[in-house]
Amino acid sequence: MVERYFDAHLYVANWGTHRLTLRLPKQTLDLPTVQPYCLDFHVDAWTTRTHLLLDLTSEDEDSNWVEDADDSLASLIGVRDELAAGDLRPLYLAWLSALSGRELEDDDEEDYQAWSEPSVPAGLGELTAPQRALADFLRVDNDLLEIATRASSTTPRKPAKPTKKELAPLIAAMPQKEKDALLLRFALGPEPRLHTDLLHRLRGTIAPATTPGYRSATQLLEAARTLRTERQRHTERERAKARDQHLSAPASELESAWRQIEAHIATKKTRVYDQAATLLAELRDAYAHTGQDTEFRRCLSRLRESNQRRPGLIHRLDRRGLR
Repeated sequence: MVERYFDAHLYVANWGTHRLTLRLPKQTLDLPTVQPYCLDFHVDAWTTRTHLLLDLTSEDEDSNWVEDADDSLASLIGVRDELAAGDLRPLYLAWLSALSGRELEDDDEEDYQAWSEPSVPAGLGELTAPQRALADFLRVDNDLLEIATRASSTTPRKPAKPTKKELAPLIAAMPQKEKDALLLRFALGPEPRLHTDLLHRLRGTIAPATTPGYRSATQLLEAARTLRTERQRHTERERAKARDQHLSAPASELESAWRQIEAHIATKKTRVYDQAATLLAELRDAYAHTGQDTEFRRCLSRLRESNQRRPGLIHRLDRRGLR
């Protein structure tokens, strides 16, 4: 159906399949340009007499179902025009998605050694909105993308808008038969691709800015794992630092916490008792951190005694070991 009638097709299944199929005129994107980015069934391409078909797939059985995911086509369709204009970033993102998919499959890593990185497009560090949506839709790993970006140059300046002086002689040199065909297409009604197709015919396709790929899939994946581990360790250190600061709270903050707990209890609302129990558990850790366990137990005993007729509260304290 896409080969014959449609320019884009989106497929989403609740078992984790995300699939985007695009159709482009062969003169805007050729198969030899796409083939280096093809990988297994994740990134596939083929041609008909007039068009190139690009099939991008991401599989993840452990992913959560996203409600209204079928609305994503509106945010993704922009990559079709970008590809037609010579921007190869969507192809590289699909290739990264394929690497992420193979890593999740936990296959023999020796297979990765045979996979060489294709040409790295410029501007991976400054993705467009449709490209960012495509990366999310195809589940491109953010750490893998960051590693890949390190070999990507900045986006070159966009070519200037064509002028009347530039286009007039080019149009005059076109064969009469081709001019008639373009006028007929225009007369038959609005055609979104007509303007772009005409400019490609007159000016040619601008060669995309790329850097030769030099890394293997294994190197990319290992670098991404290292980056992920470093980031997780940094996060854990920051959490530990914040926890130490919280547990080392001055006496005035501890007194304020006790007053807050008493205010929660005074509401006599059982749902607020959970908040009071949570605060008490945090206070227990804070007192233990400063070696004041005895003082905490004394205050807790006084609080339990004054509220012994509130079984809902006592039950919650017992459940958290606040005896």
